[in-house]
Amino acid sequence: MDRVAFKMTLLSGCKDEYQQRHNEIWPELSALLKLTGISEYSIFLDEESNSLFGFLKARDPKLLDSLPTKAIMQIWWSYMSDIMLCNPDNSPVSITLNEVFYLP
Repeated sequence: MDRVAFKMTLLSGCKDEYQQRHNEIWPELSALLKLTGISEYSIFLDEESNSLFGFLKARDPKLLDSLPTKAIMQIWWSYMSDIMLCNPDNSPVSITLNEVFYLP
């Protein structure tokens, strides 16, 4: 399994709404993520900067490239677009983070 980390930006004042939406994650979306080989997916919030830090394990990180083409992913992005910094296609602005240290 490869470890993948990235950061995104939550809009100010949207912490509770972001948390609630993820507490109620759609079963179809959860199933798609697992089908794509994702496990141990976590998102953390730095409340000072509104930065979201995502971490997941991926069986094959190249499979993640297919997610934007999936309808349920596009619908989720649209649903989340009012509370996150997003690209014109509603995908969250996401910056890949490079691993600089790992202690197994």
